[in-house]
Amino acid sequence: MNTIHTAALHDLGVAELATALRQRRVCAVEVARHFLARAKARHDLGAYVALNEELTLAQARAADARIAAGSTAPLEGVPLAHKDIFVTRGLPSSAGSKMLAGYQSPFDATVVRQLAQAGAVTLGKLNCDEFAMGSSNENSAVAPWGHPGPAPVRNPWDRSRIPGGSSGGSAVAVAARLAPAATGTDTGGSIRQPASFCGITGIKPTYGRASRYGMIAFASSLDQAGPMARSAQDCALLLSAMCGPDPDRDSTSLDRPAEDFSRALNEPIAGLRIGLPAEFFGAGLAVDVRAAVDAALGEYEKLGARLVPISLPRTELSIPVYYIIAPAEASSNLSRFDGVKFGHRARDYTDLADMYCKTRAEGFGAEVKRRIMIGTYVLSHGYYDAYYLQAQKIRRMIVDDFQNAFRHCDLIAGPVAPSVAWKLGEHGNDPLANYLADIFTLPASLAGLPCMSLPAGFGAAGMPVGLQLIGNYFGEAGLLNAAHRLQQATDFHLRQPGAA
Repeated sequence: MNTIHTAALHDLGVAELATALRQRRVCAVEVARHFLARAKARHDLGAYVALNEELTLAQARAADARIAAGSTAPLEGVPLAHKDIFVTRGLPSSAGSKMLAGYQSPFDATVVRQLAQAGAVTLGKLNCDEFAMGSSNENSAVAPWGHPGPAPVRNPWDRSRIPGGSSGGSAVAVAARLAPAATGTDTGGSIRQPASFCGITGIKPTYGRASRYGMIAFASSLDQAGPMARSAQDCALLLSAMCGPDPDRDSTSLDRPAEDFSRALNEPIAGLRIGLPAEFFGAGLAVDVRAAVDAALGEYEKLGARLVPISLPRTELSIPVYYIIAPAEASSNLSRFDGVKFGHRARDYTDLADMYCKTRAEGFGAEVKRRIMIGTYVLSHGYYDAYYLQAQKIRRMIVDDFQNAFRHCDLIAGPVAPSVAWKLGEHGNDPLANYLADIFTLPASLAGLPCMSLPAGFGAAGMPVGLQLIGNYFGEAGLLNAAHRLQQATDFHLRQPGAA
């Protein structure tokens, strides 16, 4: 076996590692040990919440045996880590919450199982905002690996800043080279925003493309799984393994066959019409973010794409609509956590009602309680029509806005967030400031459209800036090709934090 020097292993992406493993220039056990060592060495970032070295190395040895036997699985032996919102056998699945502290699932989430069937090796579980509720990854109630208690995830480009959320642990693990790739979930931007803040690539597919079975629910009509990696090429490989119908387990799974999302990579984009929503480039957009996005769009023009002005007139309404619908669904989904069958249960209580109250008061964090209360309120008698029903009507209008826009363009581009990553604690006790930071990611989530973030440059304090691309339904292959072509023309996705 012609081995690769281990110091270079973490600089290889998913596609490169898969090739090296298939050619037996390196073995899966060696790769797994290398990334486990890096994860432990950089535990200060708080990215991982659980490791199981014995499990990981057993999977790696099995992958080596399959490679020796001639396996052609696309991800054979490639290590990756899972957001702690996906249940996994052999590792705790806590959703970042005290409510599920120590919970061990007897089965794997469909996404985890499908990646394993493609040959992937699990490195561990990654930190996230509690029940995926947050934009900063400051809301986790679980102690990161190597920490004595709960701690925020730190951005590897500047440890005093947030990584974004809720998939902050996933973004940090990829950016800091603690894993070649990771799974994430996107409800209102939780793949795209941390990908932007940490300078990596992430994609949320069309709603229903990836099964939600085994993904601990936040908002059922919005939650969607997706990959986070360094490049569009790597995301295409991972997404191809993750997607596919799962109607027997997930009623929201689309009966649409799995696809090879790499098939369109390297196609020319001359003549591609890229829509620029006026509402994404208004006064609230930071100057440094605007400059990086404009420069990336300029690269697209050099590649032959055409920039087209469009309008998404209900962009501002996406915030109140999302923060009515998502909490409403959360209040329903989280009602199952009552201390009866599984999860945390209060020690001292007088009767069943008292047990419910104390269990939920102790088990849920402040942000989760806030959203449960909002959701319960908007679904209550006398307010359902005034709030929830109206929000659903406007959601339909947002969908129509996108379809009107796609009559004039092939994909839509703009910023992911109004600013670069802010300082830890900067938004303090002002949840509205976090909510407002989602203004550019929420519309596509409400519409169930495929969308992604890719590195577009750097802004204030040298922090990464992401470019958001939004496609029409089932347009993932075209989105990934557009991102891939930009990454062939730029090197932002290859840059890494100095501390990595």
